[in-house]
Amino acid sequence: MSELTIRKVLGDHARLSIDAGGVAVGADLYELGLTSHASVNVMLALEDSFDIEFPDELLRKSTFASVEAIRDALVELGVA
Repeated sequence: MSELTIRKVLGDHARLSIDAGGVAVGADLYELGLTSHASVNVMLALEDSFDIEFPDELLRKSTFASVEAIRDALVELGVA
């Protein structure tokens, strides 16, 4: 379920050049058009969707670089 929610958030906030549903889990989201501004919107939407807060140590570009990286961060936070 968390991957579907991640993809929904990406579709709503990431402004990717392709549909978020078709993004490979390891694809570089920044290469697909994710900007630093959009990544903040993605982070905030993920926090709302999962009722979490990303700690400072996860506030880095690599945390939001792919669906897989986001999922791993959520697992680390005990969500997925």
